[in-house]
Amino acid sequence: MSTSAIEVSGEKVKAVWDKRLTETFCDICIKEILKGNRLGTHFTKDGWLKIMINFEKETGKAFSQRQLKNRWDALKKEWKAWKKLKGEDTGLGWNPIKRTVDASDDWWESCA
Repeated sequence: MSTSAIEVSGEKVKAVWDKRLTETFCDICIKEILKGNRLGTHFTKDGWLKIMINFEKETGKAFSQRQLKNRWDALKKEWKAWKKLKGEDTGLGWNPIKRTVDASDDWWESCA
């Protein structure tokens, strides 16, 4: 689980993210991207508003835009690391059948 905190009336309120909340958040973000509410690299104000409204409607959690944006940024960072790991930067590949990172015998020998 992941958390982020914001201050509400002088108190820190943590957003606790589990798998279900993260998947719901990603699904909502994808819908807003497909609707054109993400121009370039940022969601529009209307896009964030709809994300907040739909997230609360689907999960019952009233997270702030800042909490949702923090989660977006954290997921983006994880995705970039995953993409790099799967890509050629590490010399590893991806096995779509096993759904695992794959390495050649040469790669393993170079690690020894």
